[in-house]
Amino acid sequence: MTQEHTCFITQKPSLSVSHVTLKPDNFVLSFLQHTQDISSWFKYQSSIAAMAVTKLYVVYYSLYRHVEIMAREVQRGANSVQDVEATLWQVPETLSDTILQKMKAPAKAADVPEIRPEQLLEADGFLFGFPSRFGVMAAQFKAFFDATNDLWEHQALAGKPAGIFWSTGFHGGGQELTAGMFEMNEVKGGSSYGAGTYAADGSREPTELELQQAFYQGKYVAEITKKLENKPLAS
Repeated sequence: MTQEHTCFITQKPSLSVSHVTLKPDNFVLSFLQHTQDISSWFKYQSSIAAMAVTKLYVVYYSLYRHVEIMAREVQRGANSVQDVEATLWQVPETLSDTILQKMKAPAKAADVPEIRPEQLLEADGFLFGFPSRFGVMAAQFKAFFDATNDLWEHQALAGKPAGIFWSTGFHGGGQELTAGMFEMNEVKGGSSYGAGTYAADGSREPTELELQQAFYQGKYVAEITKKLENKPLAS
């Protein structure tokens, strides 16, 4: 029980509420006046707790699994924050199966569903991950963003925090190096904009340091999202 919702039971465990100190809405007051079943009160409290969960969507596109590996670590970091539920989503593939086979791309993760643009409305915050193509995000992710036109038109996602993470082939592939990243004893992806990894020719896997940065970013954005949840934008 929180300070705002505390019950003092002076009856024996038959269980009725004889005194209540709280700051509830009128519905709760009416509820307490018409029930003698304390279990109903606890069920109500449980429903309030469930509603308090902050939802963070980790949405990514990954061709050779580099971004997928980063996404799973971002999710793990976000889920380390109490009362935060981070979910993995993939954006739809735009390449045909024939092309994917010729590119020797591995199968998509079977445990991660594809997301539709309207499902973004369900989340309180986002982390978007994608590989770089000629210095910009992969076309698959751009196509997904382009499909969110209706959400943009109605400003349906305004006020919800978001972050990005990525993978590039090499140092100049669109991954800026900026002040603020002080681990200089090894080659690593990422910048002050977010976590990142280098794929090189495709054979390089995300390093432990890169995964640590992904975990931290997931945790950090989750904490910010939790603080901002349900706080209206200033008019």
